[in-house]
Amino acid sequence: MMKRITFGLVGLLWCSSVLRADDWPQWGGPQRDLVWREKGIVKTLPPGDLLPRMWSTPVGEGYSGPAVAEGRVFITDLVDRKNKSATERVLALEASTGKVLWTVSYPVEYGISYPAGPRATPVVDGDRVYSAGAVGDLLCLEVASGKVVWKKSLTSEYGANLPTWGLSASPLVDGNQLIVLVGGLHGALVVSFEKTTGKELWKAIDDPEVGYVPPVIFTFGGVRQLIQWHPRAVTSLDPSTGQPLWEVPFKAKVGLVISTPRQVGSRLFVTAFYNGPMMLEVSADGRSASVVWRGKSDSELKTDGLHSIMSTPWMTESHIYGVCSYGQLRCLDAKTGERIWETRKPTGDGRWWNAFIVPHEDRYFLHNEQGDLIIATMSPEGYTELSRSRLVEPTRKVNNRMTIWSHPAFAMKSVFARNDQEIVRVDLAEK
Repeated sequence: MMKRITFGLVGLLWCSSVLRADDWPQWGGPQRDLVWREKGIVKTLPPGDLLPRMWSTPVGEGYSGPAVAEGRVFITDLVDRKNKSATERVLALEASTGKVLWTVSYPVEYGISYPAGPRATPVVDGDRVYSAGAVGDLLCLEVASGKVVWKKSLTSEYGANLPTWGLSASPLVDGNQLIVLVGGLHGALVVSFEKTTGKELWKAIDDPEVGYVPPVIFTFGGVRQLIQWHPRAVTSLDPSTGQPLWEVPFKAKVGLVISTPRQVGSRLFVTAFYNGPMMLEVSADGRSASVVWRGKSDSELKTDGLHSIMSTPWMTESHIYGVCSYGQLRCLDAKTGERIWETRKPTGDGRWWNAFIVPHEDRYFLHNEQGDLIIATMSPEGYTELSRSRLVEPTRKVNNRMTIWSHPAFAMKSVFARNDQEIVRVDLAEK
């Protein structure tokens, strides 16, 4: 009987994990790694100028991506902008219809560059959703009603030094903690809050610059580590205490570090717009790290490796695929950093040109800044485009071109995407 009960519990837990797997509850999806793992997804996109929508709901300005969890979609935006004054909002939508279920609004004063709305994807954890605004408004809200459970002003409470383009890193839930890139003074670059009350648990790292990289947790040498890449260094912390484990200096020009670090085995990869790539090897005991190789160029123009701006590359044991400073989709040898090939087929030729890369089974979904959704394969032999359709229209002018810089969410066998006017759901289920 005990074996039968145990098997039943295991089966129930497995079924629960499968059911949850089709959500995208935070930056990077269920595992915070920007991989889409659902089965039964289309191999090619339907032809036409614009992918058919299940629904479209009006929203305001914003760079933040959507989070999808338990039948709801959460998105942040900016409305009523007059000079520096505006209103930031957190919205909850019904995932099946796009109907707005609730809205939470609060006034903001923007003194940041590109003042077109919040940047960070909301984080859903059970019956709570957490939102970080562009100028330091941190909110914990009830999923069902939008009721404020607790809130903080990171600028007033921590003296947070707003980076040039605003607070952008999506917070991280780990156990009873909400870990946030705050940018505070006196060793409070990263702060851990008790997620239910907002009480400070620990703070760590002293860096006058903040950067834009979301905190992530990896395991090296059997040791769970909070990796925070910031403009001065790549730092590893004990996620339960905030105590440092190791640090590797990497000074980034203009504080421009954005891409989420990638881990494969004992190696950790980062890439910056000006300063290029760096590959680290973490020791067998997880207590130190050293540089395996690093790009030789500190220029956005003369790039010898991969100088990503917003897009997070994908890394395997043998190769790295990512978008460089002027739109070059590149393949690097992961062991040496040597460039294998490059193409501009999914992107274009221009400063900051961007495309987000999301692996799915044996292919990739790419969402470029022109609003196209692309299905392609990438290998050391090259890039092959299988299908392309327009997902959303680019609505923001940058460098004399129209752009969309918001990362979509892949959930419920659909893609959820936004621009400065609407958020849409497009069905990608295989028929």
